[in-house]
Amino acid sequence: MGRSVPLSRPGLACCLLLLLGGTAGLGSRGKQGEPWEEEQNAVPEAAAWGRARYEAVKKQLGAVGALSKHYWQYLACKVWQEGCKEEEEKETSPRPGWSLPLVGQDYLEILSAWYCSFGKCCKTGDCRIVNNVTGLELDLHGQLHGQHLAKEVIIRALRGFLQSPQPQKALVLSFHGWSGTGKNFVARMVAAHLYRDGLKSECVRVFISLFHFPHHKNVESYKVQLKKQISETVQLCKQSLFIFDEAEKLHFGLLDAIKPFMARYDNEGQLGDRRSIFIFLSNIGGNAINEVALDFWRAGRAREEIPMELLEQRLRLELLQPAENGYARSHLLDENLIDFFVPFLPLEYHHVKLCARDAFRARGLPYTEATLDEVARMMVFVPKEEKLFSAQGCKSVSQRINYFLP
Repeated sequence: MGRSVPLSRPGLACCLLLLLGGTAGLGSRGKQGEPWEEEQNAVPEAAAWGRARYEAVKKQLGAVGALSKHYWQYLACKVWQEGCKEEEEKETSPRPGWSLPLVGQDYLEILSAWYCSFGKCCKTGDCRIVNNVTGLELDLHGQLHGQHLAKEVIIRALRGFLQSPQPQKALVLSFHGWSGTGKNFVARMVAAHLYRDGLKSECVRVFISLFHFPHHKNVESYKVQLKKQISETVQLCKQSLFIFDEAEKLHFGLLDAIKPFMARYDNEGQLGDRRSIFIFLSNIGGNAINEVALDFWRAGRAREEIPMELLEQRLRLELLQPAENGYARSHLLDENLIDFFVPFLPLEYHHVKLCARDAFRARGLPYTEATLDEVARMMVFVPKEEKLFSAQGCKSVSQRINYFLP
């Protein structure tokens, strides 16, 4: 699809006239395709009747013109915030017998909403917020494989947060698991379903630790820049999304610098009608998650039986271990600023086959069960004895199918 172009005011006027102009067109003609002027020059016996009809239509056209002008002023106020003062004055001292027809007002509400879908029409940042949690839930169930816990936690957390009229704090999610298990995939999917422009939205910011903050010696400068970017985004948008990839490599000073944006609102200096979502992506905790999954498999229990409480406890213990990671040295954990630890389980053989199937379908390529098996067998599986979990998850599956192209 081509790039959407914001509709100009003349273009919007044409759409408005299509909605409102039909009455004038019918009133200004007699038979189909026959001008009103020709009717005035008809037989003399009809002259008086013609003059009377002309006066009636003239009054009708004047009324329609006034109505159209009123509609246009209403629409300009709704979309561009122009003429609002005049409209308010008219409402306080209305013309006798004048009111905006309810049906016409409904048309204008639809038209202004349609215009806003093409671009910005308000002063609060990205007007293209959709918050399609139902669509996100459907796509997670159809495209995210082997992650029953992650699906449930993410949907419940987002739905509860977005439905709250005024949350007490930002929503903070921390994704944990091996590489290739779906953490980045889900983060992109969340952005795509909350904002019509996805990651390109001006209300979504993505930070990659080693790319945006590569040198620890510059951490003080990074702190200033990071706080400025987050503050500006929160000021601009009623709803903001911040994604931190490779979060375990963030300097603890950076995590503490953004702590005020995640803390409970104290109603002092906070924007009460704003809400923010923070998502941290980390490989820390992947080994602990895999050990639990392996223990359940060895005990003959399905991975769907793994309780969330057990994984969350193991994740917290690993994150608190003294190590070179920002989590352990920052105050995010001891101040309970992370609302949900989201575990991503290791992927098994049949999950890799599903990822291969999705990759073939995405590129419109034919496949067979034998082809999917061949792609899965190309992956490395661990531990050495059981060969149960894909060491790379589904990360390189889309590249592997290139071997099967003609």
